[in-house]
Amino acid sequence: MSLTDRLSQRGHAGGDSGAWPTTRPGRGPGVGSAAALRVRVHRELLSILGPQLYDQRTGHEALEQKVRETINDVLARDESPLAVADPARIAAELIDEILGHGPVEPLLRDPDITEIMVNGPDRIFVERFGQIHQVDASFVDEDHLRRVIDRIVWRVGRRVDEASPMVDARLPDGSRVNVVLPPIALDGSMLTIRKFAREAFTVDDLIGFGTLTQEVAQLLYACVRGRLDIVISGGTGSGKTTTLNVLSGFIPPTERIVTIEDAAELQLRQDHVLRLEARPPNIEGRGEVTIRDLVRNSLRMRPDRIVIGEVRDGAALDLLQAMNTGHNGSLTTVHANAPRDSIARLETMSMMAGLDLPVRAIREQVASAVDVIIHQDRMRDGTRRVTHISEVIGMEGEVVTVQDLFVFDHRAGLDDQGRHRGTLRWTGLRPRFLDTLADAGVPVPATLFESSPW
Repeated sequence: MSLTDRLSQRGHAGGDSGAWPTTRPGRGPGVGSAAALRVRVHRELLSILGPQLYDQRTGHEALEQKVRETINDVLARDESPLAVADPARIAAELIDEILGHGPVEPLLRDPDITEIMVNGPDRIFVERFGQIHQVDASFVDEDHLRRVIDRIVWRVGRRVDEASPMVDARLPDGSRVNVVLPPIALDGSMLTIRKFAREAFTVDDLIGFGTLTQEVAQLLYACVRGRLDIVISGGTGSGKTTTLNVLSGFIPPTERIVTIEDAAELQLRQDHVLRLEARPPNIEGRGEVTIRDLVRNSLRMRPDRIVIGEVRDGAALDLLQAMNTGHNGSLTTVHANAPRDSIARLETMSMMAGLDLPVRAIREQVASAVDVIIHQDRMRDGTRRVTHISEVIGMEGEVVTVQDLFVFDHRAGLDDQGRHRGTLRWTGLRPRFLDTLADAGVPVPATLFESSPW
């Protein structure tokens, strides 16, 4: 039996004269009719407004008002039950579809959502207050999801298709976007959006969240003002960039700061900030500008501080050399599971520079360059906590020596709501960099290291 015959039989069995069903398994009976109504209104809207929808000379507010008025006129003439029963909802969905990002647009507007994860057209998850939940939203089909993805990457001048099935981009508000398409993605196109905070968090916010304590915040303030080189380590989603942004806010406004990022996220409030962003290769594989290229170029820009969103390749060696040649007070983040692991990661990434340096020479660079390591974790309860404040104190034989100054107290257990009761506790070791801070004229509160050690 041919495919056409089988489809014909399927249609007669369902009583729709061979038409392909408009709803997918597991979805309500009204979804198909709602989708059909949206398609009808969308087509009529295109026929009425036409090129006006894509005229960049029209302001966003004026275009939205024109689209809203046209949709209301079209819905008023439509006699379908859905158009009569809930025209406001249909109009809102169409505006999100035409001017926004479809079903994910309401999620982007929700201030409590920090991450949106689209795992194919039928499954959308969000992270809210550190916990992941599935939401009652979906795309009509794979083509609908692909249209939204194309709109996102087109607006930022990028391209994604079967030939280039992966892309990193960012929305106009700074939110980070990652896209993976079939055939790499086996279950449909995947879209991940890490939302950009409307208002940059302050150190008081981090203290309020329990990310760090007041005492540790005072110490880190002194470390930044005293131009110590700081590395923030942690896993994906542990809050490294947020902490980096807060620490960068401690830099005096009189200094010249160069920020280097893959996707611009830092929100520094100082006046003298020069922002650089890496660029991927174009369709022909040319024009790529890497983090390492930007680090090298930043050294010619007379920076007082270099702030790198993340090092993940041979740029680590250039950063270490910058730290060791007069650019003290630089800050960056690395992916690592512990402070000791971050040292190993810097060594490995420095080897990726391709200069064939001996391991000891690289370790000496790390030991001389890095002063403080801040390690951050995402806990089981969804909260982000600084778990280690560690000092790099030099080399002992072939090993870079690290000592913990503050460590998170996991022994305090959990409260009734499953949240960690612990906090950062002093280990009893006084940092050696206190003399460096004293020489720089940066005071450290005398009471900071007088509490009972852990």
